[in-house]
Amino acid sequence: MTSIRLRLLKWLIGPILLINLAGGMLAYKLASLPTPLTATVPASADAARKQEQLRQAVLRALLLMEGVFAVASVGLIWFSVSNGLRPLHRLRADLGAREADELAPLDPARVPSELEPVVTAMNGLLEKVGEGARARQDFLANVAHQLRTPLAGLKTQLEWLQARHAEPETAQSVRLMQAATERMIRQTNQLLSLARAEPHHFEKARLEPLALEVLVGEAIQPFVEQAVRKGIDLGFELQPAPVTGDRFLLRDLIDNLIDNALRYTPTGGTVTVRCGVGDERSFLAVEDDGPGIPPARRADIFSRYVRLDDKSHGSGLGLAIVRDIATVHGAALTVGPGLGGTGAVFEVRFP
Repeated sequence: MTSIRLRLLKWLIGPILLINLAGGMLAYKLASLPTPLTATVPASADAARKQEQLRQAVLRALLLMEGVFAVASVGLIWFSVSNGLRPLHRLRADLGAREADELAPLDPARVPSELEPVVTAMNGLLEKVGEGARARQDFLANVAHQLRTPLAGLKTQLEWLQARHAEPETAQSVRLMQAATERMIRQTNQLLSLARAEPHHFEKARLEPLALEVLVGEAIQPFVEQAVRKGIDLGFELQPAPVTGDRFLLRDLIDNLIDNALRYTPTGGTVTVRCGVGDERSFLAVEDDGPGIPPARRADIFSRYVRLDDKSHGSGLGLAIVRDIATVHGAALTVGPGLGGTGAVFEVRFP
């Protein structure tokens, strides 16, 4: 499809150039007509030559003036068209700067009246997409709720079997089933956390004053056994850190950050969890000495279903959940290299 700019230029510049050309030709004809004096009074050869030179000078001046007017007209039209199309470029830039899951409506007050129908149509489309996304999230939340109870019962039954059947083959089968069940429970909990962290599900009424160091202390205990099995030194440095937030969502945030660090830290590595107050803001930091995150990938890791490699298990939802929870709490989430230049440190700074 031809661009609007080219269509406007074609229908503006073309006629103006034709008008200028016609004007130049008319001026040439007028300059060529004999004056009443020269038509009635015979002129000498010298006078006729001077008159012809004058006529040629006038013609050159007219042609130069027409050329200057044509160039000035083209420049003015180009500037006017470009300035008129600027709201379209601004609208395109606003849409291009959005995140993939940002579905807030566009502001019609920022565009000219001619573009308001387009913006209104876009907002209607964004609303439909948002309704579809909310329906999917509600479905995921309902499914997660429905799955938690039978999975918890299955895990209990497997633990009962493991305690009563010590035969090698049976014990191995039970261990495999337990591992699969634990992965299913983790994925279910992540789906539920993802649904709870959605802005339309977030209820500010649930915000309450909390001690972040207490939440971290409660969250870190279940990971101690996992760290021991993998040979990872899991340490924590907890200082008082008051925050205002949702207890369950913040617990999900802490769990996912610690689980992510343990998942990517090799055997013999170190993971350190810190919290406290710095620059008058409470913070939570989880540092590991694993492979680290290349600078080019640091913006992508918070997207859903993104994993750094295919060797680790998981759905790629953990850091997306962390990002969503930090966002609804107005907290700043950053990632960078560890203190020694290796590994990675994730930091959440609360308002």
